[in-house]
Formats: sequence, C-alpha cells, structure tokens
Amino acid sequence: MAALAGTLPLATQAADHAESLQVIRGIAGDIADVYAFLDPNDNSRAVLAFDVRGFIVPGENSNISPFDHETLYHIDVENSGDARPDMRIDIVFDKQTSRSVPQTARVFVRGDGFRDGLRFTAPTTVGSATASVAPAATVTTDPRSNISFFAGLREDPFFFDIPAFNRFTASIASGRADPSLLTRGRDTFAGYNVQMIALSVPISLLRGPSSVIGVSASTYETRFTDLFPGTTITADNARLAFSGSFLKPIDRMGQPVINTVAIPFARKDEYNSSTTVDDANGKFAADIVASLKSLGTNSDNINLLASLAVTRGDYLRLNLGLPNKGRQGGASDGAGYPNGRRPADDVIDTVLKVVSNGGITTGDNVNSNDALFLDTFPFFAPPNQPRVTGVVDDNTRN
Repeated sequence: MAALAGTLPLATQAADHAESLQVIRGIAGDIADVYAFLDPNDNSRAVLAFDVRGFIVPGENSNISPFDHETLYHIDVENSGDARPDMRIDIVFDKQTSRSVPQTARVFVRGDGFRDGLRFTAPTTVGSATASVAPAATVTTDPRSNISFFAGLREDPFFFDIPAFNRFTASIASGRADPSLLTRGRDTFAGYNVQMIALSVPISLLRGPSSVIGVSASTYETRFTDLFPGTTITADNARLAFSGSFLKPIDRMGQPVINTVAIPFARKDEYNSSTTVDDANGKFAADIVASLKSLGTNSDNINLLASLAVTRGDYLRLNLGLPNKGRQGGASDGAGYPNGRRPADDVIDTVLKVVSNGGITTGDNVNSNDALFLDTFPFFAPPNQPRVTGVVDDNTRN
C-alpha cells in the first residue's frame, strides 16, 4: 500500500452508527457492529451476528422493535481465502401487523453447500416498552440445516467512549496529542438498545478449503415490493427480489472502525455501496493509509491493518479451528479479536494500541460492557427496559 499524507475525520461514531448521509437516510439498515465467534459451549458451531438501528431508548422498545419490511439484511461468508463471498445469507421481515405479534423473518442461504438454496422462516422476539423485565428471547432452529436464528432487541453490546476518542484525535490533529483525554471512562452506548440478528451455524456449513472464514454484513433498501405492490418475497421469487435491479445499498461492515475512522466522509457513501472485491482491488487503500498516517501509525502497523481490511476485503476473519471457551461468548486468550469478534472483546483498546504503535496501552478506559452478556445463544444481553416507579437512574453515560 502506498504511503500518502492525509487527515483523519474527527467526528467518529464508532461502532459504526450513522457514519454517512446514505445511512442516515436508511436508518433501518444502519449497521452498528458485526460479530463472528465460535460458540464457547460447542465449538462445532459459529455465531454470526450484526446489529442495526442503534441508540434505541427503552421507552421506544415497542415502536422501534420491529425490523423494516423493506430492508434486506445480508451476511457474506468467504471461505476460500480471497475477497469474493462463497455463502450469502439474506434475511427479510414481513410487515408488522400488531405491536404484540411477532414478525416473520424469512431466511435464505445460498452457497456451494446449498446449490438449491436453503430457506426457512422464524418469528422475531417482540419488544416491550412497559415490562420491567425484557421478554424471553425467541430462538428458532431449522431442522434441515440445524441453523438457529434470533432477531429482536438487545442491549447495545458495544462499549466505547466516543467523545473521549474524538477529543483525543482532535488533539493529534492540533499537533499536541493528549492521551489524558482518554481517561474519562464513560460508555457512550450504556443504557441503549439495538436491533440484533444472530445465527448459530454448524461450522461444517461454513468451512471451505481453509479453516479461516471471512464474515461481513450489509443492508439494502429493497425496491421489489415497491415495483410489485402486495407481493411478498418468497422462496420462489427470492432470487429475482435479491437481484441488483431491486436493491439499493445502505451500509456495510466487516472490521470495526475501518469504515468509520479510516474512510473520509466524502467517500463513505461510496464505500457503503462498494464490495469486498473493491476493497481487495485497492479502491480505498490510499485513503485508509492516509488516515492512519495522520494518526502517526507506522508502516508495519498500517500493513497489519491493511491485511485485515484491504488485502482480502473488509471481513472479520475467524479461525474455525482455534478453540473458544469461557463465559459471555468466550474469553479464551488468543481466540478473540482480531480473530473474529466476541461480545466481550475490547476491540477499541486493541485498535488504539495498534494505531498508536503500542504507545497507548490503557485504551479508552471503558473496559467492559455495562450489562453482562449471556452464556448461551444468542449471547447478547437482553434489552434495557423502562425503570420501575421510584428508580431515577437511567444508566446512560454520556
């Protein structure tokens, strides 16, 4: 990658919330974070998950619980060592008919292992803006593929101090880097919810020639139902509905912070509309290098980050042969980010250490999530609920 000078956009919304105008317009498809990890209870299964539409306050759990029925939610899995996806998982939801009735998710899996395509349906978990305890998660397992599926509200799993990070990068731009700005230690995402989609997939369905897979997520506005009013996306018309003619890109994400931090604002819509193959062809390489150089990142660490998000496309890379054990989605040393991403992995601390060439060892001083993750699928914590009478602490930490 060529070394170029440049400046880093200072207004950062990592995870990946509202990073571009295109995403703001298509807020239902605004991707926050992507996760890929082996189930610590059964390493023969991998969890693939991503969340959208962040910063949902508990009082809006009913109104913003439903997934948009005109958005396509998509996961790419690459298992051959290049940038081109080998498996595609598409999820669409029917239109909500009642605040108390689940939506139906239609899941379509296409790839070498499913030449005829795999299709199944599953109900969502309905959110509540009145219950003090979150409704139990609804998990559906398809008997043919043994894929388990969850879709519903979850507590926002990302933990990160956005204002502190922005102040710190501003100090770098001013020529007087001030790491003390990272000592605030407040989790910007505490107290808020997201819409989460999670699948537990047998690794036998994901594995290719290599034991390492790449995982990325993307969202699209679907024009199919606009052009064919009253038509539902079904198994029969799915291939046509998911063709490029009926899809408008909204957002995409693989590695955390790459899109948000390293892509200039003027090119973020272009990035979200591009592909992992475009990444590997160097479409955004110069911009990423320029942004990292503006932070003082050395060539070795720039090349390290490039190997994660450029050389073979912007994917999370997960080694299916590296054991993952422990609570809350796993805590085995060496089995977490940048090997995939587990719920409790402190990705910001890792990224800050690399970007600063090891100079920042304390990260952003937000060292864990504000809520405990679960020990079983779907692993992500239940959504925050409205407080009962007499409780005044809403636990937001802005």
